[in-house]
Amino acid sequence: MKQRLLAILALPLIMASCSQHQGSEQATSKPDFIKEDIDSTVNPADDFFEYANGGWEKKNPIPCDETSWGIGELVQKELYVRLLKINEDASKQTNPTGVSQQIADFWYSGMDSTTADKNGVEPLREELNKIAALQTPKDVMMQAAHMHTYGANVFFDEGVSQDQKNSDAEAYYMNQGGLGLPNRDYYFNTDSRTTSIRNAYPVYIANIFMLLGSDSTQAKAKAATIVTMETRLAQSSRKLEDLRDPYKNYNKYAIVKLRSLSPGIDWPVYLQQMGVAHVDSVIVGQPEFYTQLDKVLATENMQALKDYMTISLVRTFAGYLGKPYADANFNFYGKILTGAEQQKPRWKRVLGAEEKAIGEALGQLFVKEYFDATAKARYEQIVENVRAAYKVRIEKLDWMSDSTKQKAQHKLAAIVKKVGYPDKWKDFSALKIDRKSFAGNMMRANQWWNNYEMTKLGKPVDRSEWDMTPQTYNAYYNPSNNEIVLPAGMFTVPGFKDNELDDAFVYGYAAASTVGHEITHGFDDEGRQYDEKGNLRNWWSKQDEEQFKKRSDVLVQQFNHMIAVDTIHLNGKASLGENLADLGGILLGLDAFRNTEVYKKGEKVMGFTPVQRFFLGYAYSWMYEIRKEKMASQVLTDVHAPAKFRVNGPVPNVADFYDAFNVKPGNKLYLPDSARVHLW
Repeated sequence: MKQRLLAILALPLIMASCSQHQGSEQATSKPDFIKEDIDSTVNPADDFFEYANGGWEKKNPIPCDETSWGIGELVQKELYVRLLKINEDASKQTNPTGVSQQIADFWYSGMDSTTADKNGVEPLREELNKIAALQTPKDVMMQAAHMHTYGANVFFDEGVSQDQKNSDAEAYYMNQGGLGLPNRDYYFNTDSRTTSIRNAYPVYIANIFMLLGSDSTQAKAKAATIVTMETRLAQSSRKLEDLRDPYKNYNKYAIVKLRSLSPGIDWPVYLQQMGVAHVDSVIVGQPEFYTQLDKVLATENMQALKDYMTISLVRTFAGYLGKPYADANFNFYGKILTGAEQQKPRWKRVLGAEEKAIGEALGQLFVKEYFDATAKARYEQIVENVRAAYKVRIEKLDWMSDSTKQKAQHKLAAIVKKVGYPDKWKDFSALKIDRKSFAGNMMRANQWWNNYEMTKLGKPVDRSEWDMTPQTYNAYYNPSNNEIVLPAGMFTVPGFKDNELDDAFVYGYAAASTVGHEITHGFDDEGRQYDEKGNLRNWWSKQDEEQFKKRSDVLVQQFNHMIAVDTIHLNGKASLGENLADLGGILLGLDAFRNTEVYKKGEKVMGFTPVQRFFLGYAYSWMYEIRKEKMASQVLTDVHAPAKFRVNGPVPNVADFYDAFNVKPGNKLYLPDSARVHLW
């Protein structure tokens, strides 16, 4: 994430207000964390990421219970403390009601490890018995449909979202899925790291079946059959980069016509079981996958199908069950897949689960305490400053036609900003949370969310809704709403109040890496295909489209040549949208920063020129160490490049970086102007 922007309104370049944070005086009472994090033994012109963050890395090795460690975890650590206090305060209340009752009881059930260990897999017993009683493929699909309602997405993925070609309507989407490994490449890649993970996967499955009562011979046989079945599904699953084409992954089918893809599946009945109503068509992302699914259901024996559903169920809820199940899940998905050495403490895992279940309920209490009106106003102003900077950049483009420019400006002006927290909150009063079972609470929460989403079908789109909670350290651009959503948690700097942060830092840390990034997503290789109303519609001239592809392909090739770990190269095509957003974010953040008093004065801030501190602020937003296992997994499964490359990747394409850090021919980050990306 960190995503999109464009406009026809003649927005003046918004200047810094008189209440703006202008210099270093706000931060003089505390040591300068930027200066302390630098590794002065590294030339910034050779490796800016290590120069900016290397000092911090040397003092802060990755903890055993983490697969990466950096700014996100530091922010999350601070957020954990705040959320822990909210839970403890709710738990101290006598007979709490409403949101406080739900928070207190969820917290109790999650922290009650004694009951969880005593109950083992019993919270899932009713569903396990249903699976064991299945007799026909039709029974299997009816149970699969039911399992989807509580979050066990067996066989495929699905959900409700705005229709990409009609953003005023909600649509039901059906996509590939059903795999126990992260994606299709894990079933076929032959490099040693992926091969070792693939070899460990059936061992994990067998361990789960032995916990459920199978002997080792039976468990190994079940595991081998499941892996074979999933491999068949993976064969008809699209690669990561192919999932980024919105047109190829938008295929509308009348529900009654889905039999043309899957003759053996009675989709009208199964969709009704999942809660799909008030629509007569669905959008299928990858039609070939559903043809393969039909073949799998028709040819696999019943016991294999039931075993697959059993492992899917247990895997979904293992983290909320007794210790043997949680440990088995962690040993594979934590240790082997991502390199974690030990699990996070239980209280952190419970907070993570609570975020999924009732995160917005927590958010209501969070923002009252930790995100005031002054901070909200500051970042709303930054959004407008960045928007104004983009307007000017579009006007000056020498490769885009006037007609496309006008439409781009119209889209830019129409982007909706949502900062901090929503104007209205979700009502969780119908969700039953009690103290009996951690897994039971999670299952009911998943059912609540499924019902919440399904009831959107046939109703007008609520464009005021947020898809992240206020306490989230992340942000997003939603192309269907043409909006950027910036939760309060995203602007947190550990150990500092917002009014202690100077503008030079903030414009790099927030305006570039988040605000400018998200706005640029509106015009990256995917976002540019949506119009100002959020509809998938081509508003580009053919020549402008060709120019965009030609110029953005320079960035694809740059990243394709970067090696992440071992011999694994980055996937420049799969990560193009995020890489474009990173580069665009830096350019826009810097342009907006030029209109602040700090920049205009040109005085050093904490010993750095304003532009140097801007770039250091940007690098601070990607201050991460990542285990090799995690990095390898990220390259295969994530459209975001690993953190180091989100710094060293874009900055060689920014002219101001060369001046700020004396980058010359011969330096590792030097690119001749002819080899740089010239897009925005």
